[in-house]
Amino acid sequence: MSRGTLIIAADFGTSSVKLGVVAEGMKLLSRRIESYPVQLGSGGVAEQRPEEWWAALARGLSHIEADMPGTLSRAGALVFSAQMAGVTCVDRDGVPLRPAIIWQDIRAARLARGLIGGFPEALGYNLPRLAKWIRVANGAPAKNGMDPIAKMHFLMREEPETWARTYRTLDVKDWLVHRATGRFVTTGDSANLTWLMDTRPGREGWSETLSEMTGTPLDKLPEIVDGCEVVGELTPRAAAELGLPPDLAVVAGGGDVTATALGSGAVEDGALHLCISTSAWVSGFFPKRVISVPHSYATVASAAGFRPLLIATQESAGSALDWVARLMGYGDTPDLAAAYGELGTWRDDDPFLLPWFAGERVPVDNDALRGTIYGLSIDHDRQAVARAAIEGVALNLRWAYDSVAKKRGVQLDGPLPLVGGGAANPELAQTVADALNREVTTGETRFAGVLGTAALAAPYMGWDRDVWHAAARLGNRVQTRYAPLPGRREMLERRYARLRTLRKRMVKSYGSGA
Repeated sequence: MSRGTLIIAADFGTSSVKLGVVAEGMKLLSRRIESYPVQLGSGGVAEQRPEEWWAALARGLSHIEADMPGTLSRAGALVFSAQMAGVTCVDRDGVPLRPAIIWQDIRAARLARGLIGGFPEALGYNLPRLAKWIRVANGAPAKNGMDPIAKMHFLMREEPETWARTYRTLDVKDWLVHRATGRFVTTGDSANLTWLMDTRPGREGWSETLSEMTGTPLDKLPEIVDGCEVVGELTPRAAAELGLPPDLAVVAGGGDVTATALGSGAVEDGALHLCISTSAWVSGFFPKRVISVPHSYATVASAAGFRPLLIATQESAGSALDWVARLMGYGDTPDLAAAYGELGTWRDDDPFLLPWFAGERVPVDNDALRGTIYGLSIDHDRQAVARAAIEGVALNLRWAYDSVAKKRGVQLDGPLPLVGGGAANPELAQTVADALNREVTTGETRFAGVLGTAALAAPYMGWDRDVWHAAARLGNRVQTRYAPLPGRREMLERRYARLRTLRKRMVKSYGSGA
């Protein structure tokens, strides 16, 4: 294998890939963002063409090479992270049989409710099946149909011919790894979110028990490997397309939640971080499995050694900000810095925005919820709506944070790292600090996932003895600190009290989605 001195790390989000060239010491030498389309349609369709992920990767690498000639020839490892909960049906050669169904797709919501429900039932779950899921997998599929198991059943029912021809179903990262190496593998985080994996310590692997309970075959699922494992070398075809050495080591990588958690640098047990991207989440590593069934979050097996990683996900954050910016006339691909740069004076009578544009998951799992702007008056202007959007994302995140913070073992003192594209907006970062009444820190906001992805390859490169030491380095790179502002904090507390009352009415008015 090539023994170059650089890691090429690629973090595939919902609408773009972030590329980084990382040197020893976790130094980011070069970065690049390349976009690709998402096909959205009626009925909850959200799909992408896998070859467009690959084409974006090739474009980004060619730009990096043009900017820094000779960089790609010095690569020692290639590693991917990506959006999760996708289903890509491929044949024996890894060729997609249809567009990939990505995490945002909710066509399987009704099927999901049938899969998890039935008498005797509580919170929409059949109690015997729920007990088995919790015991084996430490969780269960959500009611919104976004989990891979629901999407698989959707394909079995709606596209039986495609399902019959499917050799493997792959998450986004896993398709990229196969395209690079020819090997079908996945990591613990992606496997866990199928809700077909046994995550009990020492028993990690696909579960025949859950397969039989749900009627979901395991023979179409890939091998589960550790995210730090070298799974192969770049094939000659892939090397030629990407401009990389043909014997380059490819590391298994991880899902975006693992990569972001590592990139935040908050890798101690119980240390939380926040991410605001297309979606948002509160997350952190724990020594044992954790679950909250009423509030729809739990730890999953991370890509690194199956270490439990708590994920409390909210479906719309950056996507809600994008929607408001488009509504205000900032174009189809809005400049968020322009849309949310000048917000004017924060007021007690500003409207409220509830960012439930794709339903919600934490702390209420309800795909029937919808985005709401409440309390508009003739006096409100564009800036008032922009303030409502920023505040709405921050206060919705507090809703999840308050639930997670009650769990035993959570570190409640010290600054909270904030990562993701949303963290690059100073107004949003400050509002999160004010909403949570806790100092928030930012560093490599947009590229935290890239650095976390690179951390998975650092042990192979010989830079650190394990991924945790590599990731811990990243926690020392704080660039900006946002302390809660007393005046803003008091106003937000008053508005949050009003929002709690409003939220209860809105949840009731939208119904259960059943």
